Amino acid sequence: MAEASTDDLKRVIESQHAGTATFLQSVRVHQKKANEGDWDGIVHIFDLKDHPSAKRAYAWASPISGSARARFFAVLHTGRVTGPMEAVKAAAAAIRKWGAQGAT
Repeated sequence: MAEASTDDLKRVIESQHAGTATFLQSVRVHQKKANEGDWDGIVHIFDLKDHPSAKRAYAWASPISGSARARFFAVLHTGRVTGPMEAVKAAAAAIRKWGAQGAT
């Protein structure tokens, strides 16, 4: 699977969360998860303008098992989400709670 472009991720953020996203930087996140395997990927950080509660958003794409398609994630910098690692953890927690087809 090819890495998602920043333009694709910008569109995901803006369509899911509103506001205007501006790419800031990309960082590698490696999360070790007991009994679930590791997650290692690139999280893209965006400044977010005109959003009522967040000034930053984190976005990335992960492959869907058994598919050539990717699943896109866009997580706002709010509450306990204070950085890229916390965004990945929040998305993983949402998947555990709601299932792979639920909202993140």
